[in-house]
Amino acid sequence: MTARLADIASQAGVSEATVSRVLNGKPGVAASTRQSVLAALDILGYERPVRLRQRSAGLVGLITPELENPIFPAFAQVIGQALTRQGYTPVLATQSPGGSTEDELTEMLVDRGVAGIIFISGLHADTSADMQRYEQLRGQGVPFVLINGFSSKVQAPFVSPDDRAAIHLAVTHLAALGHERIGLALGPKRFVPVQRKIEGFLRSMDELLGLPAEDAESLVQHSLFTLEGGQAAASALIDRGCTAMVCASDMMALGAIRAARQHGLEVPHDVSVIGFDDSPLIAFTDPPLTTIRQPVHAMGQAAVRALLEEIGGTPAPHSEFVFLPELVVRGSTAAGPQGQQSFPRRSVGEEDQTGG
Repeated sequence: MTARLADIASQAGVSEATVSRVLNGKPGVAASTRQSVLAALDILGYERPVRLRQRSAGLVGLITPELENPIFPAFAQVIGQALTRQGYTPVLATQSPGGSTEDELTEMLVDRGVAGIIFISGLHADTSADMQRYEQLRGQGVPFVLINGFSSKVQAPFVSPDDRAAIHLAVTHLAALGHERIGLALGPKRFVPVQRKIEGFLRSMDELLGLPAEDAESLVQHSLFTLEGGQAAASALIDRGCTAMVCASDMMALGAIRAARQHGLEVPHDVSVIGFDDSPLIAFTDPPLTTIRQPVHAMGQAAVRALLEEIGGTPAPHSEFVFLPELVVRGSTAAGPQGQQSFPRRSVGEEDQTGG
């Protein structure tokens, strides 16, 4: 093996240590240097390690956390269609409880020689996760793009909705309807989109309702991004007197509607609920869900364009492409309950009625 390393290093004009780093897929090697080492392997007649063989020009991996939430199949459809139009074949790899992890799916795709990978709501969005896994992927020469969740530690293009602006739209709508005690139901705090939604919520509650951040924080409830998670979070917010709530996903919003009914409340007569995503078929729920529309089509197209630029040798900048969301008003939001006591800050009309 020592002789082989020496031969390869001599042919490529690099050190044996550099050859070793390339062969083991370690980061910290320039793309041009990596190509020189791979070319030396070919010239000397050595077989490339599986992970370093020529990337398949036809396959692109797409890794999603799960498919139960309709937003992920929606992304997969948009991205798959965009890739197909460009002559690529999408390979969908989905995580599931007790199944393959993101790292295992990534390894599987790399072993099959995909030309690149798109990650949707992956570990890159988890601030507690080790981002070194993405550096290792870069070290193997595999281009990738990440959707939903930004990390300054990862050198790659990111595509995200503006979570802060999204929550501002929702709170503005509910405040205009007369709601003052507005809750926010979302997933674990370690996720970047969750942190951004909280920032948007606290700022909006202060700007629109004059509620200081320390008071508004009591109206933030963490749970899971599932129907059951939304039900649990909404139940807690209802117990705190919330007449309206913004949920971090449409699935959570459906759980919130269930929680309201279990409390003997009607949506939207007693409690208004806003979702997030505008997932397929969500307009046909009972009541039809008011929600924040995540610009799935534009985001998916942007992710594909960025990845194809990476594959083509013109890397996109290490930056975040942020897309503005849209509020879609349907039947799950209405005027706040009359005469409901809320925060001390009252509207002019209510102050007149109470002699304030």
